[in-house]
Amino acid sequence: MITQPPTEATLRRLERASGSLATRAVSRMDEELSWFRAMPADQRSWVTLVVQAGVASLVEWCREPGRPPRLTGEVFGAAPRDLVRVVRLKQTVDLITVAVDVVESHVESLAEPGDAEALRLAVLHFSREVAFASARVYATFAEERGAWDARLEALVLDALVRGERDDELPGRAAALGWGGVSPVVVVVGATPEGPGDLHQSVTRAARALRCEVLLGVHAEQLVVVLGGVQDLEVATARIAVEFGPGPVVTGPAVEDLSRAGDSATAALAGLRAAPAWPGVPRPVGTDELLPERALDGDPLARTTLSERVALPLQAAGGEVLETVQTVLANGGNLEASARALFVHPNTVRYRLKRAAELTGCSLTDPRGSWTLQVALALTHLGGERSLWH
Repeated sequence: MITQPPTEATLRRLERASGSLATRAVSRMDEELSWFRAMPADQRSWVTLVVQAGVASLVEWCREPGRPPRLTGEVFGAAPRDLVRVVRLKQTVDLITVAVDVVESHVESLAEPGDAEALRLAVLHFSREVAFASARVYATFAEERGAWDARLEALVLDALVRGERDDELPGRAAALGWGGVSPVVVVVGATPEGPGDLHQSVTRAARALRCEVLLGVHAEQLVVVLGGVQDLEVATARIAVEFGPGPVVTGPAVEDLSRAGDSATAALAGLRAAPAWPGVPRPVGTDELLPERALDGDPLARTTLSERVALPLQAAGGEVLETVQTVLANGGNLEASARALFVHPNTVRYRLKRAAELTGCSLTDPRGSWTLQVALALTHLGGERSLWH
């Protein structure tokens, strides 16, 4: 509070000069602040109004020195909240400094005789209050923006988990700083326990990988969306460190965020089925869990196994299919299978190589053998026996 406020006559002169002072302050800002010169005309006009409101608030405060200045409403209320997005706190301090310098330089001409020192002290005291108010405005904005961003991110993640294909998703994500990056992949796993800022640690890891990131917790599961992934294996291995104990499953890479629901659906299906694979790798691609997903009742996995395994074998001809079935029935023993088929073991090896080329599953690999066995069994159970006869 100022000890001796300026006289009423000085305050009236200051009040009448508020418009010209604001114009001179903006002109000085234009001369000294290059970033201010680059601002659009509408934003510069809002700054002019803020300066005018500041001078008017100074006058009212001097008339009632016992009343704390209501700066948020009186000064910053003259500008839209969007101005906080484009003018940083440091820049706001620069604006205040220029405006105070302009008012101070006119103190002698504005003040009544003998009143200059009182006006100068009032301006300095008020400028300090404005600086504190600026910090509060930005702190409040950051808090509100953080809460809004958290809600918006939760809505985006919820839509992805439900498998929605929403054209509005990219727009919502853009409000969170998400660029139009490709490809996009979803990684899911257990939420870690213990202290620490989960959001910050995952975001830091993603930024180190030069990836865009969205994340949230859904039904105790951590869901991470990565965009612009250049090396999927490296990225998922790094992000997997941030998850809690248990399997970490990566969905298939998709073109953009609007299709990320497909990746999320497949990843969550894989996470549900992962316990059926003892010693499952961490992380693991959801396609590597197709047999477990199919046994868990995932219709997409069953369809995928049919298209990638059963149908290619059927299209290759009866000999390849018959050889695969015989080798499976003989526990992978090539010699026994060759005797059962009345062919040379090398013929069996050739047919198995052909089957591996067609399906991507090798009978000499335990996982490949398991995938082939489940795919063929499910096809029989699905009533498609005509494929085999």
